Amino acid sequence: MAKYTLPELPYDYSALEPSISGKIMELHHSKHHQAYVTGANTALEQLAEARETGNLANVNKLEKDLAFNLGGHVNHSIFWTNLAPASQGGGGEPEGELRAAIDEFFGGFDKFQAHFTAAATGIQGSGWAVLSWDPIGQQLIIQQLFDQQSNTAQGTIPIFQLDMWEHAFYLDYLNVKADYVKAAWNIANWQNVAQRLDAARDKTAGLL
Repeated sequence: MAKYTLPELPYDYSALEPSISGKIMELHHSKHHQAYVTGANTALEQLAEARETGNLANVNKLEKDLAFNLGGHVNHSIFWTNLAPASQGGGGEPEGELRAAIDEFFGGFDKFQAHFTAAATGIQGSGWAVLSWDPIGQQLIIQQLFDQQSNTAQGTIPIFQLDMWEHAFYLDYLNVKADYVKAAWNIANWQNVAQRLDAARDKTAGLL
């Protein structure tokens, strides 16, 4: 059975300072993300054991455990690559086809930023702000992802995610979510987002 593993970051823990401190990055990656990896692997093992023994009484709980922890693993794996220090191209504004898509579907980058920021700061409790490709409508949409796995449309493909759980920002920004979101724009890796958009379009072309 395939095992999930914690991905290495493409930069040092301190590389995103001052937008995100090295201390938060270390805790976030090595502790929080690792916990989701461990949880997803444990849920898979317990589901396999349940199938082998025929004891499926806890299948509902185990499926929820898998969805939550695997969601956490996937979300963070995307999140790390969506960020980059300024020395590696982080910040600024998107260009090329990504910029054209943002202009088309949101009316300009400023309007996209305002919408995304409102979605991020408006999340009640823990969750993520997500820019996704909708293969049915063939368009970009912004979604609020509750916890790690709920409230997004089935089949949409995330291309840019911002973690709005308190563990992602509280040591640096306390309860001022807006300052954290503002700082995140300085380390957004638009090249990675553009690559994800291209891949999402290619994968879904002609399927629906």
